[in-house]
Amino acid sequence: MNIVLYTQRVEIVRSYGERRDCADQNIPRFIEACGYLPVPLPNIQSIAVQIVRQLQPVGIILTGGNSLAKYGGDAPERDETERAILDFAIENRVPVYGFCRGMQVILDYFGCSLEQVQGHVAVRHEIKGLLERMEVNSFHNQACRQIKQPLDVLAQTEDGVIEAVCCREKRILGTMWHPEREEPFCASDIQRIRQLFG
Repeated sequence: MNIVLYTQRVEIVRSYGERRDCADQNIPRFIEACGYLPVPLPNIQSIAVQIVRQLQPVGIILTGGNSLAKYGGDAPERDETERAILDFAIENRVPVYGFCRGMQVILDYFGCSLEQVQGHVAVRHEIKGLLERMEVNSFHNQACRQIKQPLDVLAQTEDGVIEAVCCREKRILGTMWHPEREEPFCASDIQRIRQLFG
């Protein structure tokens, strides 16, 4: 079974003096449902890049959780790690999928700004564009309304929030919805991952 690596959120547990890496158990379940062996990455830049280099995954998933530090987040080590992973992936032609924060990382990487938005937390809304018209979940306070090349918009909401982007030449896809939070997992999400990772 081919390996897909995925990043994790940082949880700060002050009572123990710990910064913990963790992820929803539905993330590896979703990756397995797509037909891949899920392997988590730590938020330690040098180790994470070594793991990517050694394991040679067919794809990498940048997951949700933690705002970017420049927008008020408290996990700068995650920002650094995911930027280094993106650098490596682009240089070595490894496909990348990012959801929610993961898409925000992709947007930021390519110089697109985020802004605070209302009405996008714990709701469902319809998206339209180059992807099929569908209803998706939404759990984000920050979003993008204007992108730069080489990214292309695939879908957005009625209020102009961009919900999906891609960079075809670099094999990068981003969505603002969480595919692992759908019950059952959506066939269209699984198909998109399979097409991206091969």
